[in-house]
Amino acid sequence: MSTTINQPRQVLLSAKNITKTVGNRNLVDALSFDIHQGEVVGLLGPNGAGKTTTIRMIVGLIKISQGDVIVRGYSVRNDFVKAIRHIGAIIENPEFYPYMSGFDNLKQYQRMTEGIKDSKIHEVVRLVGLQNAIHKKVRAYSLGMRQRLGIAQALLHEPSILILDEPTNGLDPAGIREMRDYLKTIAREEGIAVLVSSHLLTEMELMCSRVVVIQEGKFVTERSIGSEPQNERVSVTFRVNNTQQMLEAVHMLEKVNVMGVQPERNEVGLQVRDEMIPQLINILRDHGVDIYRIEEIKASLEDEFLKWTGGNRIA
Repeated sequence: MSTTINQPRQVLLSAKNITKTVGNRNLVDALSFDIHQGEVVGLLGPNGAGKTTTIRMIVGLIKISQGDVIVRGYSVRNDFVKAIRHIGAIIENPEFYPYMSGFDNLKQYQRMTEGIKDSKIHEVVRLVGLQNAIHKKVRAYSLGMRQRLGIAQALLHEPSILILDEPTNGLDPAGIREMRDYLKTIAREEGIAVLVSSHLLTEMELMCSRVVVIQEGKFVTERSIGSEPQNERVSVTFRVNNTQQMLEAVHMLEKVNVMGVQPERNEVGLQVRDEMIPQLINILRDHGVDIYRIEEIKASLEDEFLKWTGGNRIA
């Protein structure tokens, strides 16, 4: 089933102005976002922002008050059975029969779901790295192993979208890293779209290709992680042999802002368009400035999150 994604990524899930009203209050308010094939998307927001409510609406655990979720062309509100067929989900902690092996738990799920072949069980077990433990009883599994078994079960019916609510909750650092690697592998090798909610901002930064930020049930922003458009201004620090010579050269250029100078460290901070950096390096070389180091100054996802939400705590 492995897929190489070379073409424009297809929109697999589209939330269209979804709203959840309880009494006179909108827990989620006209929220819209898309999820594409082969990407891991993080759903972020402060405590009470509506993340879990959003996920529960998407998978049909609670009713959508207004708007709709379209999954592979099918409406969650009007054609739920066909829409949910394309979704695998783990909401809270996965539960299994502890006295049965991991394999027997998957076989039990197979018996309840049409069209799952034994070969698919072996495939998902390999994908989540449980080959050496799949015939052990689940009571002997660590929390991380149970989470991976949960992902295996969620993948058995070959969904296009995997939705996970706090998948790293309670895991130790090694388990968190394993979970992150498996989710990225699933997205990359299988072309599955992954939507994950988590309160671990650092982990989301390492795991996700994009984040959608919500607050008070409303869309705030969405940002790609790990890539910047070429026309974006970036902040960089140059360590050079002579800061004064560098400043004289830089002042000849337009659209380059000096952010700070530390003569004792031979460093100059600049804000410049990404596409201008090669030209800037050539100019500095022509002016006899030796460059020892160039370092981009990037705000962490935590810094960005606090800016987007005004410092409110994340759930």
